[in-house]
Amino acid sequence: MRKWQIIVLILIVVLAGLGGALYYSAKQLAARFEPYIREQAIAYLRDRFQADVELGALRVNVPQFSPVALWMNKGRGSTAAVEADNIILRQANATPLLKIKRFSFNADLGKLFDPNHKVSLVVLDGLEIYIPPKGQRAKSSGAKPSSNVVLEELVITNAKLVILPKDPAKKPLEFELQRIRMLSAGLGVPMKYEASLRNARPPGQIEAKGGFGPWNAEEPGDTPLDGDFAFDNADLGVFSGIGGILDSKGSFQGQLAHIFAKGAATVPDFQLKMAGNPVPLTVNYDVEVDGTNGNTILKPIHAVLGKTAFTTSGAVIKHDGDARRTIDLDVLMPKGHLADLLHLAMKGTTPFMAGDFYLKTKIRIPPLDGKVKEKILLDGDFKIQNGQFLSSQIQEKIDGISRQAQGQPKNMAIDEVFTDLTGHFHLENESITFRDLTFAIPGALMEIGGRYQMDTEDLDFRGTARLRAKVSQTQTGWKRWALKPVDPFFSKKGAGTFLKIKIDGNRKDPHFGLDRGKKSE
Repeated sequence: MRKWQIIVLILIVVLAGLGGALYYSAKQLAARFEPYIREQAIAYLRDRFQADVELGALRVNVPQFSPVALWMNKGRGSTAAVEADNIILRQANATPLLKIKRFSFNADLGKLFDPNHKVSLVVLDGLEIYIPPKGQRAKSSGAKPSSNVVLEELVITNAKLVILPKDPAKKPLEFELQRIRMLSAGLGVPMKYEASLRNARPPGQIEAKGGFGPWNAEEPGDTPLDGDFAFDNADLGVFSGIGGILDSKGSFQGQLAHIFAKGAATVPDFQLKMAGNPVPLTVNYDVEVDGTNGNTILKPIHAVLGKTAFTTSGAVIKHDGDARRTIDLDVLMPKGHLADLLHLAMKGTTPFMAGDFYLKTKIRIPPLDGKVKEKILLDGDFKIQNGQFLSSQIQEKIDGISRQAQGQPKNMAIDEVFTDLTGHFHLENESITFRDLTFAIPGALMEIGGRYQMDTEDLDFRGTARLRAKVSQTQTGWKRWALKPVDPFFSKKGAGTFLKIKIDGNRKDPHFGLDRGKKSE
């Protein structure tokens, strides 16, 4: 018995010693994980972005497996959770290129020391990407990448893209990104992505998916980007002067710093706040966006307001010294519906006039630090054909003038006459100035100029009227005969009657009369 006891004791000592050696070796193996993972993480980020890397705290949580089993299996079947905080990538000139508040991933310990590494999922939180101005990115060393890490899936939350201006005194452009999911992200390989972000102005949700990369280390702003997007429930009411809920879908392609986008947008309740009347608006657009400054070039854009189709082109540009952007547009409306425009622009639920409308104008809206109606500048030409006043009071006056102009003041069959109106206009400071304004109705042609004040709706027009009828023919009864002697004094310049006239009052109650004052414009 004593002999067997000695043998068992010897075996226990040997096994304990062997176990201790194995345990020590396993501990040594585990101790290699953290510095190796740190080294690989830094190498990947350095090679990927060609930048210096500062890595804060890094933690490797090895699962609760037997160290002996871990050593004997060489890590196969074991996964370690890796977490890191406060990562900063800098250019050679110390300018930040990328910041990460926290990242985490799982590492397969059995494949950790393989020549090529695949990481199934990496989660980044608090990512900030800084795009320097073109040509200001520090030159890379040109060294060949040494990291062979491939990220199969990358999830980014609470990210921000910052595009730095050439002038350091100017405010950079910032884009908030709620969540991005990227697939098959590897060195030199484009990534497929799905992104969700909340747009600040106008507020609304954007969902996008497409391709990103490969990352251009020399010029980050030239990194390719493309995709499809949907922008829903964007509230235009945050802007001065306009309102409505916008929905838009489209596609884009280009680079981070220069995007070409096209698509369609609808605003079923588009309105100008000064009038408050909603009119449906649909737009098919093609735009070019400079990501370095936010300037937008509008290619010919086709839109429909109510039933009125028009095209517009121009730019939305932020000039030096301005806090906000200036809108410069050229608008062409070859055959519109006047009622649509008046319903949008003027108070009241019923437009005061309807007809076919031609418009060619320039629109300029300086930086909006006040009301749109106080800032907007218009300059162009217009034409109204087959126009009729929807206010019975105004139309009756027009009908009466037409009867007199045709020499048939009692002919009530002359009714609901059409009006043709052409001219040049200039809108500034809520005042519309008209010149070369021609107003034609059956039997009469008026050439006038003047001003319409939008805030008070006051009218002040002066000019000339040419009537087909002579003065006496515009009256009835004894007045007709009494005025015959004066017909020769007014029958001049090829007209039966030539008069200097004025129109004043306001939109709801205009007054037509002879201009006995200053010389007509």
